[in-house]
Amino acid sequence: MSTPPTSPAPASYKTTPNRSVSVRGVTFVYRRLGPDDGVPLILLNHLSAVLDNWDPRVVDGLAARRPVVVFDNRGVGGSGGSTPDTIEAMARDTVLFIRALGYDRADLLGLSMGGFIAQVIAAEEPGLVRKLILAGTGPAGGPGIDKVTSLTVKDIIKGVLTRKDPKEYLFFTGTEGGRRAAHAFLNRLKERTDDRDKAISLSSFRAQLKAIHRWGRQAPADLSRIRQPALVANGESDRMVPSVNSVDLAARLPHGELEPLYPDAGHGGIFQHHDSFVPRALEFLEP
Repeated sequence: MSTPPTSPAPASYKTTPNRSVSVRGVTFVYRRLGPDDGVPLILLNHLSAVLDNWDPRVVDGLAARRPVVVFDNRGVGGSGGSTPDTIEAMARDTVLFIRALGYDRADLLGLSMGGFIAQVIAAEEPGLVRKLILAGTGPAGGPGIDKVTSLTVKDIIKGVLTRKDPKEYLFFTGTEGGRRAAHAFLNRLKERTDDRDKAISLSSFRAQLKAIHRWGRQAPADLSRIRQPALVANGESDRMVPSVNSVDLAARLPHGELEPLYPDAGHGGIFQHHDSFVPRALEFLEP
């Protein structure tokens, strides 16, 4: 049984309650905030991420003007079921989730793996998707994407040895500015103290890694099928999904637009530069 949005919707991600909706017998957990009217913006998360991995400055900033929905896909965090090991299956689950909420039109913001999922949805369900924001992501078969697994494992081990969160290495540069941005971001993720989401399970993490590896090894997709307006954003020094993929993605999308790559920033560029990203995203999403 779904828990429909209430009115007025919460104004802060820190206090937004967890809700749930049943999708073909599987419970999907989500949070919704922002105004009640307008095309909803669905946020599609990155590798290993749950609800509490979205930067509250990005979510709150977007929700100041747009209805925003953040969710755990199948098998992730508080959602039930088993995590698929292909991007295409994750995309199908996402479509079912969006429709279970009663939406027949939505905008998508996909970060990293979420950007892979968003591309598939936009191509396969053109009537559902109005606009796309693709951050820290790339096209199928893009250079370096098949190396995400080895890079992630290496930096997880490095994080254990240095007693630091691996995202400090995976999402940010090693410069003084990058380290400051990483610490600020990680502190923001701790602002919510009540009703936090469950961490991803090891089996789900492995399934996601397998899906990303397959995406990186696929033949290049025909991006001409994606006719929706698309804003592409990234840091200039993305180690996980090399920044050249963002440039290539924007160039190959018929209505792609590349946001200038954020300086001294990596995979978490939209978090590090949230003060620039949020107003640009809101401007792009205007009707």
